[in-house]
Amino acid sequence: MLILTRKKEESIIINGNIEIIVSDIEDGKVKLGIKAPKDIDIHRKEVYITIQNENKEAANLDNVDISKFNDIFKK
Repeated sequence: MLILTRKKEESIIINGNIEIIVSDIEDGKVKLGIKAPKDIDIHRKEVYITIQNENKEAANLDNVDISKFNDIFKK
């Protein structure tokens, strides 16, 4: 893990196309701004973990009734 010290309005560059900017520091919290290409997904870690867990659950559905899909596609 790389640990950097940055002050308000300072930034870091990742891979030449992602910029992380310290926009504010107050009450023990840091506000970050992120400039990145639109094709790069950016999530808070807790949201990312939730998405990953839901994807795993969806992939492990054992009892899917395919006949219900047949009714949908016949219309």
